[in-house]
Amino acid sequence: MAIDFKDLSDQELLYGQKTCPGCAATIAVRLALKILGERTFVCVPACCVAATTNAYPQMSFFVNNVVTAFPATGATIAGMAAAAETQGLEDVTILGVAGDGGTADIGLQALSGACERNDNLIYLCYDNEAYMNTGIQRSGSTPWGAWTTTSPAGEGKKGEVKFRKNLFDIITAHRVPYCATASVAYPRDLMEKVAKAKSIKGAKFIHVQAPCPTGWGYPSEKTIEYGRLAVESGLWYLAEYENGKNKLNLTPKTFKPVELYLRGQRRFRHLTEEDYRLIERHRDLEWELLKKRVNV
Repeated sequence: MAIDFKDLSDQELLYGQKTCPGCAATIAVRLALKILGERTFVCVPACCVAATTNAYPQMSFFVNNVVTAFPATGATIAGMAAAAETQGLEDVTILGVAGDGGTADIGLQALSGACERNDNLIYLCYDNEAYMNTGIQRSGSTPWGAWTTTSPAGEGKKGEVKFRKNLFDIITAHRVPYCATASVAYPRDLMEKVAKAKSIKGAKFIHVQAPCPTGWGYPSEKTIEYGRLAVESGLWYLAEYENGKNKLNLTPKTFKPVELYLRGQRRFRHLTEEDYRLIERHRDLEWELLKKRVNV
């Protein structure tokens, strides 16, 4: 959905948070709220966003906000959506915001229920590819080869030994009205997808890659650079699912070498040339399967 950015309000509905420098999670939420506006009810579970925006007596959200249990985001926003409908509230948006651990792992059951029921809400997953708030433990969204405190790298150890879950496919299998992937490195694309989600009734899911300087191990000023490199190297894709069809929003003519993305991150410094080629082969397979599912 096209946005006239010249008419976009200067009002900020998320600021003053105590995140790490270069944190992409709150960039994603800030951009989303620029589109959704003041009549938004936000729910966050235990996560980086909750910990850095709700430190009593300071709150960084300038909309109504509730903090819920780690696995309960989907259930809580489903209840909020039902309450809004029962009270006859009009022109409001129910927004759930959770990390990959609270979405792809511990919160997946509640999210699946909300999607199956087609509750009228938006769920935004900011994916920093590990449980960052609790000390950089692996999640179901951690890439193959990545060091975390629970997938260490070292003598005879490659870091994470599994390839990440495909959360886009998991959610689209629920046949929700709208699902999308996005990146903070492509803000226009992200904000237009939020605007489209706002215009659609039912369950909407937006999966945003959110680079993390602390957990990934790169200089904080390079968040956007690494977000772009992830897309340009084919290790993250921008796509939408709507009306039962998949659509790619950006397809690089040629992929940049994956090492341009991986080498500058501390969590991948132990990888070898052989490992890079393995990651590229898996990437190519994923893209081949993705293109087969795209209805042109």
